[in-house]
Amino acid sequence: MFVLGIESTAHTFGVGVASDKEPYILSNVKDTFVPKEGGMRPGEVAKHHAEVAPKILLEALKTAKVPMSEIQYVAVAIGPGLGPTLRVGATLARALGLKYGKSLVGVNHGVAHIEIGYWSTNAQDPLVVYLSGGNTVITTLVKGRFRTFGETLDIALGNMLDTFVREAGLAPPYVAGSKHMIDLCAEEGKEFISLPYVVKGQDMSYSGMLTAALKALQDHPKGDVCFSLREVAFDALLEAVERALALTKKKELLVVGGVAASQSLRSKLEQLSTDWGIQLKVVPPTYAGDNGAMIAYTGMLMAKSGVTLDISESRIRPRWRVDEVDVTWR
Repeated sequence: MFVLGIESTAHTFGVGVASDKEPYILSNVKDTFVPKEGGMRPGEVAKHHAEVAPKILLEALKTAKVPMSEIQYVAVAIGPGLGPTLRVGATLARALGLKYGKSLVGVNHGVAHIEIGYWSTNAQDPLVVYLSGGNTVITTLVKGRFRTFGETLDIALGNMLDTFVREAGLAPPYVAGSKHMIDLCAEEGKEFISLPYVVKGQDMSYSGMLTAALKALQDHPKGDVCFSLREVAFDALLEAVERALALTKKKELLVVGGVAASQSLRSKLEQLSTDWGIQLKVVPPTYAGDNGAMIAYTGMLMAKSGVTLDISESRIRPRWRVDEVDVTWR
């Protein structure tokens, strides 16, 4: 079985091809929109995706060495995400389905991050920490659904860090490799600045922290603010993770999503895992950010269990939560 996967939930347009036999991932091609200044404007991002879609699609098929005629299913991320960008991916999926007579599979973007994490790290029964630009969720699979044990009460960790570095004049957020500007800036920090630390049970809040950090730039060196913001933000997350570990008693900790690429966060998680005597499993950088391979792979799992989507029901779901998905394939 060959499954084509389309990702277009936010700044990245990606296409991947997956098989139900090893090596499973046959291609993973993507193109990321980078704004000239400021943050992402959904309309501009959607225009970018529409322009690069044909090239990315053809390259993914060519790399996989699988013609469209041999693709059995077209999987597409229908949510959560930005409405205009989601529509680009959904429109392409419908067009391919109609033209080539392929069945569609509607994939939840967050679940795809988790599934590619399971596969790439060989995790069995982990507590999952899902960190991306739009999501900060602590979850685990319980009776057919990923149950939420903790999450952000306002903005996501990734969004908070990205917004800060842009407002501080440090954009773009990511530089060479997968290193975040917050880490480069933090290396210049010498003094710790007190910032709001909000953890309520297993939930976190980052909006007040962001506001205070931006205000602190008026009176403190950027390096000190970057260092303090990173430490407070990550420590709040780790406190919530520790509480979830105490509750669930899991022996594995799986970290997925774009923020999982942060080396400074990883070092903290490694220490936490050592303290708790558990295994830390972090999704590889190739699959940490948004990508088509994770949609294709998750679509393959869903298709094998009979979970498909009629074109007439392939509407996008911008606010589709991870804990609203029935995981019937596990």
